[in-house]
Amino acid sequence: MGRVPVREDLAAVEPYGAPQLDVAVRLNTNETPWPPPAVFSERLAQRVAALDLHRYPDRRLWALRERLADRFGLPPERAWAANGSNEVLVQLLQAYGGTGRRLLAFRPSYSMYPELARTTATGLVAADLDDRFRLTAQIAVEAVTRHDPDVVALASPNNPTGLGVEPSVLRALHDAGRALVVVDEAYMEFSPEVRERSALTLLDTLDRLVVVRTFSKAWRLAGLRLGYLLGPAWVVDDLRKVRLPYHLDAVKQEAGLVALALADEVTAHIGAIVAERDRVAEAAGALGVEVFDSEANFLLLRSAADDLFGRLLERGVLVRDFSRAPRLEGCVRVTIGTAEENDAFLTALRDCLADLPAGAGGGGR
Repeated sequence: MGRVPVREDLAAVEPYGAPQLDVAVRLNTNETPWPPPAVFSERLAQRVAALDLHRYPDRRLWALRERLADRFGLPPERAWAANGSNEVLVQLLQAYGGTGRRLLAFRPSYSMYPELARTTATGLVAADLDDRFRLTAQIAVEAVTRHDPDVVALASPNNPTGLGVEPSVLRALHDAGRALVVVDEAYMEFSPEVRERSALTLLDTLDRLVVVRTFSKAWRLAGLRLGYLLGPAWVVDDLRKVRLPYHLDAVKQEAGLVALALADEVTAHIGAIVAERDRVAEAAGALGVEVFDSEANFLLLRSAADDLFGRLLERGVLVRDFSRAPRLEGCVRVTIGTAEENDAFLTALRDCLADLPAGAGGGGR
């Protein structure tokens, strides 16, 4: 029997995923290097032991939505959760994208946006960030005016470049068109001005704005796969039309509740990550590579070294290779790990650059 052909637009697609290699230092997926505190695991184990796992979970996710909304001063009708922020993004495109509709994204940015557009049969249009990978009001307004998108997706801080988007730019983008504006804040908690920089400050004044976040990064729960959305109640109502039945399991709902109850303990490491980010940025810049400003838990570096990714991997350090991506030629992205992991990266980077001609590192910070 012959195989059933996959959709034509998927025939040449490679499955998404960063390498998961067995190396000494793995700094390629922007995870937090420390596990959650023991009190989280202990309390979660107690809660899971009391669950009726022979029954379906609450399909409204009501307790979790109440707690999420309360954290940000919103009613629970304006909060939603799913299996990682990627599933939230999928549901948004299922509801507001699809055949005959367009998603606007900015380049370079999160590599999953084109994939999500493709799998939801949503048309994709794009506009370039400026030379320092910033989204300006002019770029945003011109792109919305030109393409008239149904949905706009942008990451703030941007991945892989690291910079956040100014609230004034978000307002200009929103007011320039009719699109649902989706601000992906997977890394916002690492911004030193998180309260002022977040799109959450605009939720009550921009009626087509949603903010998507995750427990994978700053909450050090990447293995949990839990993300959430905050926005208008009508968006949440629409997402309930496309979500799978009982899409968020009972264990995950309990884990989210425990994490929120222990928020200070679970996120206590953020200051250490930010301090290490600044230290690594300064040290890498001193080696002659170009270091882009970052408000996230990673740094984008550019070097003239041939195959810097491969050279680092030979020395037991795995980073994310962007050197062949448009506008990111010569770039790698390094996650901020423990002080020891970061020292190992800097040592490997120094060794990789040692034999290069003077000035070939790529520039200063």
